[in-house]
Amino acid sequence: ESELEITTMRSGGKGGQNVNKVETGVRIKHIPSGIAVKCTQERSQSMNKALAMTRLKAQLLAIAQEQRLESIRAIRGDVVEASWGAQIRNYVMQPYKMVKDARTGFETSDVDGVLDGGEALGDFVGSWLRWRREKEEEERAEKELE
Repeated sequence: ESELEITTMRSGGKGGQNVNKVETGVRIKHIPSGIAVKCTQERSQSMNKALAMTRLKAQLLAIAQEQRLESIRAIRGDVVEASWGAQIRNYVMQPYKMVKDARTGFETSDVDGVLDGGEALGDFVGSWLRWRREKEEEERAEKELE
């Protein structure tokens, strides 16, 4: 209620002299967001006020939901579909043994070490960190050229 600015006005239109005398139209403005809703639909001020409040609440709710979705999108980042060819790492166990990182190109024949989470997996992490740093440096260089 303290964030709302409620003003009344004459409705206009059909209705005879009542329209010109009685202020039945309602305009409600939500001050923080600047959203204004005007309602002159009904013949009584209280009904117009209730209608305007429901419309304003609906708009504010829609804005709040959109902001929540934006924050969720920002947290989730880019969603990658898990489909054929979109994998990060390839594990080949027969007829030969090899694990290859598709992003960095790093590969090793120590499949068991990678699957056990040993030192071989640390090599993949190190390779990814180096690849990521190179990618960030390239992006910085592109921005400097612009």
